[in-house]
Amino acid sequence: MASVTLQHVEKDYGSLRILHGVDLEIADGEFVVLVGPSGCGKSTLLRMIAGLEEVSGGEIRIGERLVNDVAPKDRDIAMVFQSYALYPHMDVSSNMGFSLLLKKAEKTTIDTRVGAAAKRLGLDSFLGRLPRQLSGGQRQRVAMGRAIVRDPKVFLFDEPLSNLDAKLRVHMRAEIKALHHQLKTTSVYVTHDQIEAMTMADRIVVMHDGFVQQVGHPLELYDRPSNIFVAGFIGSPGMNFLPATVSKGGKADAVLADGQKLRLPDGLPLQDGDAITVGLRPEHIQPAENGALKAEVEVVEPLGLSTQFYVRIAGQQVCVFVMGRSTIRPGDAVRLSAEPAALHLFDPMSGNRIG
Repeated sequence: MASVTLQHVEKDYGSLRILHGVDLEIADGEFVVLVGPSGCGKSTLLRMIAGLEEVSGGEIRIGERLVNDVAPKDRDIAMVFQSYALYPHMDVSSNMGFSLLLKKAEKTTIDTRVGAAAKRLGLDSFLGRLPRQLSGGQRQRVAMGRAIVRDPKVFLFDEPLSNLDAKLRVHMRAEIKALHHQLKTTSVYVTHDQIEAMTMADRIVVMHDGFVQQVGHPLELYDRPSNIFVAGFIGSPGMNFLPATVSKGGKADAVLADGQKLRLPDGLPLQDGDAITVGLRPEHIQPAENGALKAEVEVVEPLGLSTQFYVRIAGQQVCVFVMGRSTIRPGDAVRLSAEPAALHLFDPMSGNRIG
């Protein structure tokens, strides 16, 4: 096992810069998830760690070793791809042990490692099958097994669950997390799915347009997003945003576009008349008989364990999430409340968090 260190890593394609000075420390044994929308640079960064893309600037170290100019096969890493990348003419056992065969390992060593990995992944009874005889989840486990038998210092995962259906993705992400707890190998995982990031990561790296927006533990990013992008990307359903103006009387209020008011937390560096963006998680807005906000319900989504509905406030569609079942119906007029401590405030110009 080893740490991974990125120091001011840049990637250019001609005159186009894709990654802008990424600095990141991944500790030995840590599971770090790179997350962001398509085109943010997360897969490019992973491929640079793997050695599949050249580094335009900065340094990449695995442990204490500078690997900028080290070939992929010599970096002591193993990569699991979205496409599985299995040899169709080889059975499961041969696919899993092929990298060791190339290294001219003893047959007994290969058999021992393949057997141990197969047992860990529940593939004991599939070792003689060809990839076409396996389900998508089984193929992904074979790809993971092939990485495990190499006993690498670092695992790299490039959106490995994207080809699976929703139910199987939930099952496989639990398997990958459990596997990491067993192996304790440093892992870097790329996904565009923030639910995968929240449920699997020790730390999340949120990326956008080639820049790292925020790095932190999942709940740290959820509770204290550093800017509007992180606030809107982390969380499902996403955070609601309402443009407002600060009104300071005895207490500070956020005045929405239609004149409705939300009480603001005390002690924030705000002046009367300041433009702000108010962020509210759907679960922090609740129906209340004497709630400060008036709204009309547009859509109701009963989920069994909970209910999600969309309302219109100050011209903005706002998502509300309540536990349990609700009698609220489309067209109903409702009153909603939100505690001041639950509000997230952002500068509408820079997008950065206030306070």
